This record gives sequence, C-alpha cells and structure tokens, in this order.
Amino acid sequence: MNAVLTPSPRRPIRELPDELISQIAAGEVVERPASVVRELLDNALDAGATQITVRLLAGGVRLILVEDDGVGIAREELAIALKRHATSKIASLQDLEAVNTMGFRGEALAAINSIADMSLNSRTDAADHAWQLDGRTGELQPAARARGTTVEVRELFYATPARRKFLKTDATELAHCIEAVRRHALVRPDVGFAIWHEGKLAEQWRVCAGSAAHTQRLADVLGSEFADQSIDVLYESASRRADGRPAVRVWGRAGIPDAARARADQQFAYVNGRHVRDKVLTHAARSAYQDVLHGNRQPVYVLFIEMDPARVDVNVHPTKIEVRFRDSREVHQAVHHATHNALAQPRSGAALNTPADSDAAAPSSSLEFFKQNRPAAQSEWAQPAINFVASGGHRVADFEALWPAWKGTGNAADPAGAALAAGAEANPGHRTTSSDAAGPAEQGDWPLGRALAQLQGIYILAENAQGLVIIDMHAAHERIVYERLKSQ
Repeated sequence: MNAVLTPSPRRPIRELPDELISQIAAGEVVERPASVVRELLDNALDAGATQITVRLLAGGVRLILVEDDGVGIAREELAIALKRHATSKIASLQDLEAVNTMGFRGEALAAINSIADMSLNSRTDAADHAWQLDGRTGELQPAARARGTTVEVRELFYATPARRKFLKTDATELAHCIEAVRRHALVRPDVGFAIWHEGKLAEQWRVCAGSAAHTQRLADVLGSEFADQSIDVLYESASRRADGRPAVRVWGRAGIPDAARARADQQFAYVNGRHVRDKVLTHAARSAYQDVLHGNRQPVYVLFIEMDPARVDVNVHPTKIEVRFRDSREVHQAVHHATHNALAQPRSGAALNTPADSDAAAPSSSLEFFKQNRPAAQSEWAQPAINFVASGGHRVADFEALWPAWKGTGNAADPAGAALAAGAEANPGHRTTSSDAAGPAEQGDWPLGRALAQLQGIYILAENAQGLVIIDMHAAHERIVYERLKSQ
C-alpha cells in the first residue's frame, strides 16, 4: 500500500539569511577538503606565488593551511575578501567573458568561512607588518610574516555536521588533496609546491627552470617512467587570432601505447592553464589511440590547450572543473590531430628509416610502413636497419611467406617455407598448412609460432609446439619500434 503524500501548508516567500545563502553556496563549491585546497591554490597562483606550502591534519578535515609568497592582501581589503561575490579578478561582463585567471567568482572564501573556522594572515610589500583577520568575529590584529598570504581553515563542516558524514577516511581525503596539488603542479613548473600531513612531508616539487622545465616537472610529478614512455605533442591550428597567434595550440606529452593503464588516472587536460574534465577533450585524445589501443586500456597524457579566452566559457560549473567551447569541433580536431600526429612518427618508423633530406611522405600507419619497406624480391620480412631473428636462428618471415602456398614463393633460409611452396606447386588444389611441412622441432624454433590467420585486422593467430598464440600486431609493432628508439 502506497503512502499518501499530504501537501505541506503554504509558506510565504521570503529572503534567506546571508549565512544560509553562503552555506548553500558552500555545498556547491566545497565537496571535500580537496575542494578547499583547490580554491586556495587558485588564489595563491593568481597572486603570483612562486612557492606554495599546504599543511593538513586528518586529511584536511581538522586543518587546511595554505601559505604563499604572493603579492598579499591589503589591510583594508581583508574583511571584504570574506564577503560573497567580492573579487579583484573581474569588474565587468567583458572581463567575465574573457577571464584569464584561475579564480573569478569571489565565492570561495565566503563559502569556506561559512562552514569552517577560518582566518586570513596577509602582508603586502607596502605594509610594515602583516594583519590577521578572524573569519568568525571579524577581528583584525597585527601579525608577523613575510610578504604573502596564509589561509587557515579549521574543523571543516563544523557548521554543517551532516556533511561530515559523507567524507571518507583520512587517507582517502589526503589522497584527494594531494591529487588537487598535483594538477596545479603539472601546469606550473615555475612554482614550488610542498604538502605536509600531520607534521610530515608528504610530497614536494621544487621549482623547475630552463627550456626543459615542463618535461622535468612531468617527470617529478608523474614519475620517470611516464617521461621515458611518452612523446612530445605540438600542434597549431591553421586559423589565427587577430594578434597572429594560432586559434588553438595544443602541446604536452602523450604516452606510447605500451604505457596504457587499466584506469584513466593519468589523463590530464588543461585549457589556458586550468585543469578541466571535458568529454570533447577526452574523446578527441582517445580517438587518436583507436588504432593502437584495444579493449579497456586507457592512454596516458598531459595536454595543454591554449586558445582565445573569449572562445571558451569557464563559468559553467561551481567548481570550475568543466568548460564550454564556442567551437567544440575545432578543439576536438586540434586535440585529435595533435595526439595522432605525435603517435604517427614512431608508428611509421620514419625516424629510423627515412633520410633527413628525403621528400617522401611518412606512412600514415603501420600497415603502410610494412607495404613501403617490404623487400620486393625476397620472402623474408626485415625492416631496414633492424634485424629480426628468432631464437632458432631463422629470420622472421614476411606475411607473404607465411602463406607461400598461395604466393608460390620459397626461401632457402626457410625450409618450412620452401616445403610449403614445393607442396603448392605439386598440388595446387591442396591448401597446405605449416603443420604439413614443419614438425614440432622446427615449430619450436619460432617462439610465437607460425601464423595461421588474421583476426579482425588486429590480431594474428599463430601455432607453436605448445599450442595457439594470439598476437596483437599493433602492440607488437609498437614494442619493436619503441625498443629500437630506446637503443639509439
């Protein structure tokens, strides 16, 4: 029996108290401690900080302290900074439509102050000393510190205890906080970051300088394995802005197929320096890997998209994690071409086999490379400058040599191939297989076996002494070319 809902008595329309309005806004902006860390990092970077220190207790639930060496906040502006919709980032609709700062709404500090115990400690170059503002009482008093700002947030969600029940363990919340700092660290190698938890240094990334600053920061944050198994990405669209710069510029690094992971936890996309999650960017990058990644394997990449701020709307989500492009197709094509072109170079083998002064166009795929570099008068397959020899001493045969019964060719260096060819001439109607000519001893010389069929244009079905072998031809080719590039 369904319960009957009785309508509640009508209530008059009235304005909400300011504190309740801020708490509602906080529910949109602050989901967990990592949300606070992200907002405070945005403000620190907008202030021109070169060193940012984050201190946490209990995964950020008991304490979040973010200290920077930016320009600071003047004494008379400290109290205003905690008011709703108070910001120095924008002053008009034109500024909002072309915002180029990390923060711009002026809601973060007010929202955080409404659900936690908060204080601001800041000093500018012109001030004799710092000033500290208590967010609860509004009391302002002198303090000591160098130029910059310290924001201290204690007992997150103490004013809304129900929200605390949705938080995870301290370890989980700490991991989210570290991830928030990592996302900022990847795009700003000119800034040093340090994370302390319970008085212990959890992570630290020092300032990187020079032409290889971004590459060094990627290696520091994501590990040397990512740096070793990724390639540079650079693409500029043909269309130009009024100032002559490309309408869309994409750069960064994309992981080779061998670096793919089971989870999409190393996919970072930035639009004008802002980390975003966008389906257009994700689909564009993923589509560039469609020929070399299969199943649920996820590519790894760090891509930076630069474009006219007026052509992207960042004011579509309270946490600023989503954006809307004026021309999604243009951005999609730019990201796809940038990633695909970067992956095409090692796939094609042009770096190994095409002279520097050659006018020949690079093959567009692995299959094209095989066709262009296959020896015309021989049945063996050997890429130029790479000698592929199986464990038994036999060269790896060309695809045509794997089915010589149809091609009518043989090779003295390949007894099985010669036998197959002879059998085909003696009995054209008989479809000879590798097992007709090669016994278990000869098959043992081929660790991956002899090819029987090609499946879906992706896999090779082979047979060896132990049984059937399924080979991903794209992944095998990528591994061969990658190992060759490493050895040079």
